[in-house]
Amino acid sequence: MDKIKFVTDEGETVEFYVEEQTRVNGTDYLLVTDSMDDEANAYILKDSSEETEADYVMVEDDVELEAMSKVFSQMMDDVDIEM
Repeated sequence: MDKIKFVTDEGETVEFYVEEQTRVNGTDYLLVTDSMDDEANAYILKDSSEETEADYVMVEDDVELEAMSKVFSQMMDDVDIEM
């Protein structure tokens, strides 16, 4: 399983496990978890870069978050994504 490093708004570096990835309307999204446990917290990140190097940010818009949660739920039949 791939891991990525994410820098929070406070400047803290956190490692996430990449569970799934997809592209919707030209934007790359990642479904990540903070651990490999069954009770891990899941987050959806999107690439906000305009350059070649990816720059992921947390999806915070409720409508976008709900839509992407549905996409990832369909991609991963055995996973229940709760918001």
